[in-house]
Amino acid sequence: MIAYQSVDELVETAMSEGRNISDVVINQQAMEQHCSVDELYQQMACNLEVMRESVQSGVASKHRSPSGLSGGDAHKLLEAIKKAQTVGGTTLGMALVRALAVTEVNATMGRIVAAPTAGSCGILPAAILTVMDTKEIPEPRAIMALFTAGGIGLVISRQATISGAQGGCQAECGSAAAMAAAAIVEMIGGSPRQAAHACAIAIKNVLGLACDPVAGMVEVPCIKRNAIGAANAFVAADLALAGIESAIPADEVIQAMRSIGLQIPAALKETAEGGLASTPTGRKLAGRLLGL
Repeated sequence: MIAYQSVDELVETAMSEGRNISDVVINQQAMEQHCSVDELYQQMACNLEVMRESVQSGVASKHRSPSGLSGGDAHKLLEAIKKAQTVGGTTLGMALVRALAVTEVNATMGRIVAAPTAGSCGILPAAILTVMDTKEIPEPRAIMALFTAGGIGLVISRQATISGAQGGCQAECGSAAAMAAAAIVEMIGGSPRQAAHACAIAIKNVLGLACDPVAGMVEVPCIKRNAIGAANAFVAADLALAGIESAIPADEVIQAMRSIGLQIPAALKETAEGGLASTPTGRKLAGRLLGL
C-alpha cells in the first residue's frame, strides 16, 4: 500500500522527519519495490543521463521529423540566444532550448524519458538541467530532486490523471510543470511546503488546457507547449521560493484538474477532432500526412 496518497501527506511526512520530499519518496519506493535505496538512486541517475543525452541530441539536430511538422527549433533558438536576439535571459532561454530539444528528439523516435508522458517529456529535463547549470547544483541533489518530481507525479496520477486522452493537456504538460516546479524548489533549498505551493501554482496556470494534436501526432502544438511548460515551472518555483502561496492547496488543485478533465469534450482530448487540429491549416496538414 502506498504511504502517500496526497501532496499534503508527502509534505507533512517530510517536515515531521526534517527531510526533503525526495527522501520520503525514495525510501517508500524502496520498501514497495523490495530493493535498496542505492539501486533506485542509480536508476534515477541513469534517467538523468538519458535526459542529458536527449538535450544534446536535440540541440545538435537541424533535421525535420519524419512528418515534417517539427525539427530544428531548439538549434534555432540556441543560435538566437548566442546572438543576444532574445529578451528572456539566459536561464529561461536555455530552459526553452532544452524543452524543445527533448521533444524534438521524441518526435524523431529518439530516446527520451517519459516525464510523466512522452508528450510532456521536455519540461522536467529542461528544469532540472537548466537549474543544475545556472546554479551549479551538484548532480546528486538533482538526482534526488527527480524523486520529488516522481512523488508529485504519482500523487497526480492517483488523484486525477497524467493522460491527455483522459484529462487534456492540463494533465500532461500541467502535471509535468508541477513536477518540475516542485523539483526546482527542492534543488534551490526551498521547503517541502514551498514545493507543494509551486506544484499547485503550476497546475493552476494551465487548468482547462486542451489536448488537440494536429493529425494526432505529438508535435503541433505539443512541442511548443513543452517550452511553455518549462517556463511555467520556473514561474511557479520563483513565486513559491519568494514565499508566495497558492490560495488553493495542491491536492484541491489536482482534484479541480480532474473535475475539469471530466468536463472537457472528447474532441479536445487527444482525438485530433477539435481545437488547433480542426483549424483549416490543421486539417490540411492532417490530410497531407494521413492521405485524407
